[in-house]
Amino acid sequence: MSRVRDRTEDLKDAVRQTALSLGYNESKLAAILASFIIHKPRQRSAFTKAALKTLESIEALEQFMLKHRKDYVDLHRTTEQERDSIEHEVSTFIKACQEQIDILKNSINNEEANSKGWLGVRADNTNADTIAHKHGVVLILSERLHSVTTQFDQLRAIRFQDAINRAMPRRKLHRNANSNSVDTSKSNTSELKEPDEFQPDRLRVQQQLLDDETRALQVELTGLLDAVQETETKMVEMSALNHLMSTHVLQQSQQIELLYDQAVEATTNVELGNKELKQAIQRNSSSRTFLMLFLFVLTFSILFLDWYS
Repeated sequence: MSRVRDRTEDLKDAVRQTALSLGYNESKLAAILASFIIHKPRQRSAFTKAALKTLESIEALEQFMLKHRKDYVDLHRTTEQERDSIEHEVSTFIKACQEQIDILKNSINNEEANSKGWLGVRADNTNADTIAHKHGVVLILSERLHSVTTQFDQLRAIRFQDAINRAMPRRKLHRNANSNSVDTSKSNTSELKEPDEFQPDRLRVQQQLLDDETRALQVELTGLLDAVQETETKMVEMSALNHLMSTHVLQQSQQIELLYDQAVEATTNVELGNKELKQAIQRNSSSRTFLMLFLFVLTFSILFLDWYS
């Protein structure tokens, strides 16, 4: 038995000589050989980059909420303007993340529409699997954003409840102040009526001043009460709008999940259809072989009977 000779080194030398003859230097050749050993990372698609960017935005939003949670809830740490600024930034974050998710969703719909061939049937199973995977990515992003918005809804509800609790004692104080001012004006008027016989002009002036001060206090207290009521109304409207937004986000996530299930089911149906086609082709070939064999046997039998007779 002949011995096997290892020609690996000879192959390497031949490849090196050929590369040098084609104009490759040693450094370029070493770089090419290194590229075969250490593969470069695959370039990410535009959808993957956008999805990762959206995920980073949602994580940044969550970190921002955790950082400013105490500042938003605690009334003694920040002012109303600062809390309004925090709420505005969070709302802007949520809106931007939702727009990015909508862009991803539209890109998937366009890709799905373009991938359909004649009669709306997909021709490539790999593309169908990719579209189903992208639907799952969008679903995960929507659920993550909905979780963050739910946390912010809870913080906003705490702030709204604190505003209501602070507004109720003020209403009582305003009402007591109004009643006390009215009683004071009445008592002053009654006291002023007793010496009215001696100093009518002076008492009339004092009574007029007291009436003016009472009206000014009433107007100021009424303005404060209207401002508090307006603030409460805005808080209720903002809470309702945020709840509506979170509800829409949840509905969209459910729709995306339904689309993902339909995409998976469609992929399964395509695979089953391909199996059925393969079985039909096999049946057709076997039946054709059986028919040819039957005709051959029948022809041979007729020839044999003719020769025998």
